[in-house]
Parts: sequence; structure tokens; C-alpha cells
Amino acid sequence: MSKSTDQVLLVPGETGWEIWTHQSEGGFTLHAETEASAASELESIPGGELTMLFPVRSFTAVPMRVASDDDSLFPDLATLHAERLGLRPDPMAGQLTDVFVVAREEENTALLSLFLRAPADGELPKRGPKGFDVSPRAFPAQGDCVTLWKEFGRWVFATHHQGKLVYCQATADDSRSPGDALAREIRFAIVQLSMQGLELSPSRIWVWSSAEGIDPAALVTAFRVPVEVKPKPFPVLPAPLSKLLPADVRAARRAARKKRNIVLGAAALVALYLGGIGWFAFGIWQKTNRAEKLTNQADALAPDRSAYEEHQIRWDELSHAIDITHSPVDILFRISKCIPPNSGLRLRNADISATSIKLVGEAPQLQAVNSFSLNLSKSNELANFVWQIPEPQQSKRGWEFVYSAEVPVVQTQP
Repeated sequence: MSKSTDQVLLVPGETGWEIWTHQSEGGFTLHAETEASAASELESIPGGELTMLFPVRSFTAVPMRVASDDDSLFPDLATLHAERLGLRPDPMAGQLTDVFVVAREEENTALLSLFLRAPADGELPKRGPKGFDVSPRAFPAQGDCVTLWKEFGRWVFATHHQGKLVYCQATADDSRSPGDALAREIRFAIVQLSMQGLELSPSRIWVWSSAEGIDPAALVTAFRVPVEVKPKPFPVLPAPLSKLLPADVRAARRAARKKRNIVLGAAALVALYLGGIGWFAFGIWQKTNRAEKLTNQADALAPDRSAYEEHQIRWDELSHAIDITHSPVDILFRISKCIPPNSGLRLRNADISATSIKLVGEAPQLQAVNSFSLNLSKSNELANFVWQIPEPQQSKRGWEFVYSAEVPVVQTQP
């Protein structure tokens, strides 16, 4: 007699969703490895308590430091920080945010905030999960390290501090082995963490893959730390489980439309029956009753329409978080390309968001500062920003400058 399944875990795999099961004893075992990229396509999910792990591409990780050690303040502080970056989760789509502690000091705490994109149609399984979390939390690591693996054919990476998840990011890299471009993205992420006060010096890099012939040479060259390629470890259920709980808005609307169609069909049958009994006797009543029902249905649907329009507006506000070209790391990389080579120019501070930039820096020569400002103004990769470039000031170490830029607000015609 087979053991009953206690828990079922939906995990994003290298090519499609994986189904893992857990009995009363032991860890999770692989039940099925599919090619399905949409969770709604999964069939024959075993019975048991279902938990879904969202892939890295479906959420934004925002690490931060806060000058507090009060856990009750963390959600509000994370929300304020996210709004500065242009992240505003849709409040109508359920609980789409959560905060995790990375490291604690006296009146200073390192946090990781997760901002989930509202699931689109087909992204949730047909059987509603009881709990949700994110895939990097199901594969813990040890010490200060970087882990890489593939989800749905593309590389993702995560950074860890003393075994705790600090940051994770999905990439568009679908190459067989991690290359120079992927190594550069990881390095930029670590630099960005350092700018936010989260110093991370990985002592090891793990590449999780079951494919043969994985070449980690690019990672070894870029980081000069041990790089080990091995199969992806078995998942574990994150503890405690996240508070993420998306609402399937689209499914609710489909149910509402189905119910409305049933009501309309029943009303039509009633009207036909009454008409068969006596068109002349009930003609006036029939028209009055039908008009009243249609008016009630229109009034009932008015809130749905208003809710949908509000949902669409808030979804459009998330474009800065979804589009990688608005990523602060990507913008910093484009700015770094404008620095003249071998000029000695360096940035002391860079405050970057999707819509604004402030750069504070210095250079030993005035010519280097002027070349940098000219490159910023002419850069096609930064063309959507309008730059404010005042004259540099001479200092003891050369020349200092403070430049700022913003994305113009487009005024729409009423």
C-alpha cells in the first residue's frame, strides 16, 4: 500500500514546471517533469496540500537597509522605498508583497522585499494552491555565495549572505553555459548592492545544472573564486512560508460573465414562455420586466468595469519595474560607458531610479569632466533623460561635479 501524499510543490524547472511530492517521512521527491510553461496546463496534480513557487521572472527583488530593528515597521519602510523606485503593486490583486530579514544590527537591519507581478491568465494552476513562495527560497545555500540555475530555458541568479537570500534576478540569457554577459550582470548586481550599503563578497559560486558540458570559465575569470557545477539540489519548503497570496482576478471575471450569461439565458426562456401563453395579454408586462432586468444587470456590472479600469491604470504603473531598461543597474551600466577611458574620473555617489538620476563625482582634469558631460548628453542609450549639467567646481583633488537628469512628464491632451 503506497504512502499518502502530504504536500505537493510546484517548482519552475529548466524547461517547464516540475511537480514534487512529500510523504509523511523524508524530503520531496520528483513526481513529474513537464514541458509546460504555464501552470494552468498542468494536469493530474496529486492530491495533498499544494504550494506554488513563483519563478524569478514573475517578481522584483528589492534589497535595502533601514535604520530600525522594529519588525512592525519593516512593511511600511519597504513600501516607501519601493514607491521611490516606481513599484506600486495592485492592491486589488491580493497580497503581492513580502519582506524578509537578511541581517540584523543594533538599529540597522538589512531586508529583502519581494514585489510580485499580478498573475496573468493561465499563470496559476487550475487547482488553487494553499500557499505561495518564490523559487530561490526553496533552494538554500551556505555562507556568502552566488547561485545560478535555469528557469524555463533562461539563466537566473541569486546572491546569499550567511545562507540568507539577499537578491535574485532573471536574465534573458539562454546560452548553454554562463558567459561574459551573465557574469557582468552578476557583478553589476553586487555593485548595486554595495551602493545600497549591502556589502557582499562571494567566496564561492554554484552553477546548478544537470546538463553535460557546462563551462564555468567566464565566472572563474570574472570573480576569481571557486566555481562548482553540480545538479540542482532537491527543493525544501521555505520556513516560514511567504505571505504572498495573489487573487485570480481574471478567473473571478470569467465566473461573473458565465453567471451573467446564465441569467440572460434564463430571462430569455421566461420571456419566450410568457410570449407563448399570450403575446397580447402579457406584451406590456414582458417589455417592462425585460427592461428592468437589463437595468439591474448594467448596475451590477458597473463596479466590475470601474475595478478593471483601476486595475489597468495600476498595471501600467508597474512598467518601470518590469522593463529591464528601467533597472537602476542597467542605467548605471549605460552611464559607466560614458566615462572617458583612463581619465581618472570616478563617481562618488549615484542615486538612480527609473525616472531620475543624480551623479556626484570628481576627476583630476577639467577635460575629463567636460568629456563625460558631453557623452551623457549625446548618449542614445540615455536619450529619454533630460540632463542638468552645471559647471564643475575646482577642488583640492581636481574638479568636482554634480549632474542630474529626469524623464520628462508627457502632458496628454484632455
